[in-house]
Amino acid sequence: MEFALNSRLMAEFFGTALMIMLGNGSVANVELKGTKGYHSGWIVISIGYGFAVMIPALMFGKISGNHINPAFTLGLAIAGDFPWHEVLPYISMQFLGAIAGQLVVLACFKPHYDITEDPEAILATFSTIDATESRFNGFVNEFFGTFTLVFSALAITHSPIFNFGNQGAGFIGIGLLVMVIVTSFGGPTGPALNPARDLGPRIVHALFPLKHKGSSQWRYAWIPVVAPFVAGACATLLYKAIFGL
Repeated sequence: MEFALNSRLMAEFFGTALMIMLGNGSVANVELKGTKGYHSGWIVISIGYGFAVMIPALMFGKISGNHINPAFTLGLAIAGDFPWHEVLPYISMQFLGAIAGQLVVLACFKPHYDITEDPEAILATFSTIDATESRFNGFVNEFFGTFTLVFSALAITHSPIFNFGNQGAGFIGIGLLVMVIVTSFGGPTGPALNPARDLGPRIVHALFPLKHKGSSQWRYAWIPVVAPFVAGACATLLYKAIFGL
């Protein structure tokens, strides 16, 4: 069934919002003082973000394709699997969904933001930070993390399992893929792997008053936007060159 563009755009909005709510919600649960999950560890965030991608995929995958990631939308367009005239509307709704999802996280965890005094712990619940304050390392990490995500997602979505009617298994596979990437590549930066996932919440961090929020680190902010876009394009072109589409 082919859904109208407006329906697909709303699916992208709600899918991205839900991803941020579940993903950054898991980060907030670990990083903010006084939560039941305070300091419970990186594996909680990895599981949270894996399911944060998987659940919207199962909900909206058959409606919009559940891109919920501008780098993936761009990659599909480069591959010829997505119309170029819909790229900007999709990406716009992804960014708006990310902002909306972060506002929900902020509302739910507001008392814990108020008692958390570490500004980097607060920023981590919104967007990414390079652990060694190296923009070069941040770019490398975001590039290869996103490259792995897009290249692997293309392989999954073009596999016989996905194409022969078992799309649910493919969406679950993509969720597990995100989980293992966050587990494996997550230490240096976060990571974002997704321009909307980082920039949308970072805008919320910059605009919303919090007691101890500190800097939004705009000098670093271009990296989790540019690196995933570049990685998505490179991964798509390589996959297309080797395997065709």
